[in-house]
Amino acid sequence: MNRHYEALIVLNTQAKEDNVKEMIERLESEFEKEGAKVEQVQKMDKRHFSYADPQLIVRLRTKFKLDPDVYRQHYQRLEENKEKAPKKVAKSK
Repeated sequence: MNRHYEALIVLNTQAKEDNVKEMIERLESEFEKEGAKVEQVQKMDKRHFSYADPQLIVRLRTKFKLDPDVYRQHYQRLEENKEKAPKKVAKSK
């Protein structure tokens, strides 16, 4: 069963301002390689998403803990809402 999760990842962008877009794309790719479906990516204190098996969250948390560009990460399971229409994928600029 796939579950919905929201992920908050705070990146260390110090001295890397011009590479932020590439950092986000690389991390998004890591989610997808692990089998997660990225619905939406938003910069700053907004929301980031994923559909994932609970064990996937454990693997991602472990992987990103070792990544020097990831300062902090947070995952929270969202409540099921069967009447909610699927969101479109939003890419960051």
